[in-house]
Amino acid sequence: MEIVDPPQIILPEELLHKHFGYNQFRPLQREAIDHLLAGNDAVILMPTGGGKSLCFQIPALALDGLTLVVSPLIALMKDQVQALQANGIAAAFLNSTLSYDEEQLLWQDLRHGALKLLYVSPERIFSQGFLDAVAQLPLRLIAIDEAHCISNWGHHFRPEYKRLHVLKERFPNVPVAALTATADEAVRSDIGELLGMRAPRLFIASFDRPNLSLAVLPGQKKSAQLGRILAKHNGQCGIIYCQSRKSCEQLAERIRAMGIRAAHYHAGMEPQERSNVQDEFIQGRCHVICATIAFGMGIDKSDVRFVIHWNMPGSVESYYQEIGRAGRDGKPAETILFYSYADVQRQLHFIDEMQDDRYRAIQMAKLERMKDFAEAGTCRRKMLLSYFSEMPADDCGNCDVCKDPPKWFDGTQYAQMALSAVARSRGSLPVGTLVDVLKGTRSAAVQERQLNLLQTFGVGAGISEFVWQLHIQQFIQQGLLTIDYKDNYHLKLTPHANEVLFKGRAVRLVSFETIKERQDAQKQMHAKEADSAAVQTDAVLFDAPQSATEQTREGAGQTGLHRFQRCSLAGHVHP
Repeated sequence: MEIVDPPQIILPEELLHKHFGYNQFRPLQREAIDHLLAGNDAVILMPTGGGKSLCFQIPALALDGLTLVVSPLIALMKDQVQALQANGIAAAFLNSTLSYDEEQLLWQDLRHGALKLLYVSPERIFSQGFLDAVAQLPLRLIAIDEAHCISNWGHHFRPEYKRLHVLKERFPNVPVAALTATADEAVRSDIGELLGMRAPRLFIASFDRPNLSLAVLPGQKKSAQLGRILAKHNGQCGIIYCQSRKSCEQLAERIRAMGIRAAHYHAGMEPQERSNVQDEFIQGRCHVICATIAFGMGIDKSDVRFVIHWNMPGSVESYYQEIGRAGRDGKPAETILFYSYADVQRQLHFIDEMQDDRYRAIQMAKLERMKDFAEAGTCRRKMLLSYFSEMPADDCGNCDVCKDPPKWFDGTQYAQMALSAVARSRGSLPVGTLVDVLKGTRSAAVQERQLNLLQTFGVGAGISEFVWQLHIQQFIQQGLLTIDYKDNYHLKLTPHANEVLFKGRAVRLVSFETIKERQDAQKQMHAKEADSAAVQTDAVLFDAPQSATEQTREGAGQTGLHRFQRCSLAGHVHP
């Protein structure tokens, strides 16, 4: 009898070292890999630069067959495939950049088993005959990148993603990995359900990037401030995110006039031109890229030393994803957000153009949280991490608020009042109604629900409505309360709230006087902006409307501003 040797099993660590040069996995990577290799579904949340791609790339190498990767952008596919090929991995993408002959050769390679990973867009999944063709291949794993796009609550919602449940229906025995770097509680709960997963396990890595400094600067005289920042980072690489194509081009030209190698990048450029800019930046021949959000996703460049937001993004998720391009090598990197009244107006105008009332309300609430971050008087990293349900014990010491701390006072008693009211209402109060309960105000909402019977009704009657609103805003920023977008924007307690209510944890609040001084200064600044005619910022105007991917719009309508003022945390947050 002929003796046949058993198949040799290659450990994930061996594949990691052979193809990627690392000796050990980061936290949760190995656990997620083992889970997928066992044939199970997974939702994987890891920060940008946290190595989430390895969670499906290593199983793809270990499994005998093909891994199908759904990716939202051509640039993202190109970068990942090029990186894999450079590491000796048989990977390819199938998208509109390929000619007919190239597509035929690709399908020939697939039928011969010559590829381990195939990257496609969600639109390609639903093209005629695609799934039938894939059914003839040894499909072993499906990975859905940027999975937050599947949820209405996500910051880059794409309708095509919502149909991807067909993959699990068509290939029920193939494990599915959904991956994203930015998903709050509402999005996390959607991903597995909308993809039709079978009891997926949730893997959540820490979102903390302690090597990134966080700062917000006023959006006036940006050119002078930018000059100082670029001089500080002379010869280093950085990204500047802009809201429009025209501002990208003008800003890049202005930076080149300073003697710095800079280029622009946006979706209106020819594919080859965009590809050349990417390559120049990755190889270090171009130091500064002025780009719309179309740039950066999947860019494998570890030494980006600064990321600047020339304009404020519309959500914390977008902001976090974009600053994540900096410091992926673990070394110190700087992130700066320019914040102005004009940016809020532009975002409101964009929201105004949305057709879906529910989605418009969601984005309005997300913009409010982004505005809170920009105006925060508490540790910015704490606020950022609490948005993703993570709460560090101490202030970071590496944001502008920590480096120039405000005046604090002991707000533990106020926190206990508010948190107790939320607990006794079983998490059913929006901000405005919570203030009514604490103040003892018999508003229509209070009387309709008999909230005046709560033991906490009127416990804070001696504090003004405005001050209570400021306190509650800080409780949210500090991660003691969270806004449940999927439950009528009601406030919910976090596990950290229980520490305040039952374990004697102290709460510090920024003094009213400090906030009032800051707000008065902002009002004066905003009044000057409003008087400067038609909202022009730094001589960089919006150009014509462009793709939804870039989220650019012309103008800055007042209608959205009025609705925003009605819906903000300073009032009653309702859809």
